[in-house]
Amino acid sequence: MAKTRTRYVCQVCGQVSPQWMGKCPSCDAWSSLVEEVAPTPVKARVGRAVGAEGGRRPAALSEVRLGEETRLRTGVSEFDRVMGGGIMSGSVTLVAGDPGIGKSTLMTELGKHLPERRLLYVTGEESPRQVKLRARRLGVDGDAFFLFPETNVEAILAAARETEPDLMIVDSIQTLFRPDLESAPGSVSQVRESAASLIHLAKQIDLPVFLVGHVTKDGAIAGPRVLEHMVDTVLYLEGDRHHAYRILRAVKNRFGSTNEIGVFEMRTGGLAEVINPSAIFLSQRAYGVSGSTVVCALEGTRPLLVEIQALVTPSSYASPQRTATGFDNRRLQMLLAVLEKREGLRLASHDVFVNVAGGVRLTEPAVDLGILVAVASSFHDVPTDTGTALIGEVGLGGEVRTVGRIEARLKETAKLGFERALAPEHNLKGIDLPDGLAVTGVARLHAALELML
Repeated sequence: MAKTRTRYVCQVCGQVSPQWMGKCPSCDAWSSLVEEVAPTPVKARVGRAVGAEGGRRPAALSEVRLGEETRLRTGVSEFDRVMGGGIMSGSVTLVAGDPGIGKSTLMTELGKHLPERRLLYVTGEESPRQVKLRARRLGVDGDAFFLFPETNVEAILAAARETEPDLMIVDSIQTLFRPDLESAPGSVSQVRESAASLIHLAKQIDLPVFLVGHVTKDGAIAGPRVLEHMVDTVLYLEGDRHHAYRILRAVKNRFGSTNEIGVFEMRTGGLAEVINPSAIFLSQRAYGVSGSTVVCALEGTRPLLVEIQALVTPSSYASPQRTATGFDNRRLQMLLAVLEKREGLRLASHDVFVNVAGGVRLTEPAVDLGILVAVASSFHDVPTDTGTALIGEVGLGGEVRTVGRIEARLKETAKLGFERALAPEHNLKGIDLPDGLAVTGVARLHAALELML
């Protein structure tokens, strides 16, 4: 059965318009648009059986057969850990990030890490010459790396079936289009349906697919939100373009841990993995300066020690500024209210700036204690104890609340040579403390400030 739609065609130049207009926008002819009713064929969608092989019936859980789990391991420990141990066969991964952050570089480098695998790189934004220049710079070469400059989804599907690659990369999903849809590439319908076709292919022939996605000015993935629900894994490549370090963060992973991160350093020859990121982030730490503390955050399963910098200065404006880089600005305002209400620091006439050194973005509340101590240190202009790391969430009443995986955090703190750590008092009951690290439990923010300042 076919649906019908109305369109208006100019009898002079043939321009098609979805609505009637007195003047043709193409040839400027007046009263030349004539109404036409054109049939639009509706293609039936072909479903994919998810039950027992060969049947489209409801299957009991015991009837579903599980094959051996096969993963492509790149040999890059940071990347493989974020992916859950390697690239799962038949998985579809969406990689997003700001322009110029290194998405295409990361994808192209897969050809270097998997030299014996056939890789199909579909480029919809760059010419093959541009990709070749980048691949040469990254040290990617060989006859197993195929380039396909195409944006037509049907042509891409045909090329994938003909080439039979071990891995396919589409850069980017916003450039693709299906010819049976009249909307422009990048529109909601085109992105959704193009992704659906590629996902169907990946599940059908067990082909791992990477989709590179654009982001909006707010940092969200451009296109329909349903795109993130359709794919198996969503990766964000984060970082400050003015810093060399990049964070590859998994916010969704059906085959591994979520919120896992990998740390890379952008170099001339591409992205190099950072084995010990905590040591790197603390390598340029200044000593004897007020407003500096060290916190132990948990990113996925990895404890990460980073430096918090705070600067409190008298404000020259009617409304003082509250600016945070690498931390949620709204949570900073809430923490400053706790500091002013519970500890009596008059911050209403001061500007407060908080920075997470190294371009890292912290999202968990376990860094609250370090941020508040850094702000108080800058306010009083008194340096903190440089050999102490801070761990703890701060509640609205000024209490220091418990955090997760305290033992792993303390082990990482001791590993980097810190002499002391302040942690929530209720977290220290019945745990094994690492050797060489003096751990002090605090129940209130006031106690932490007295110990650190």
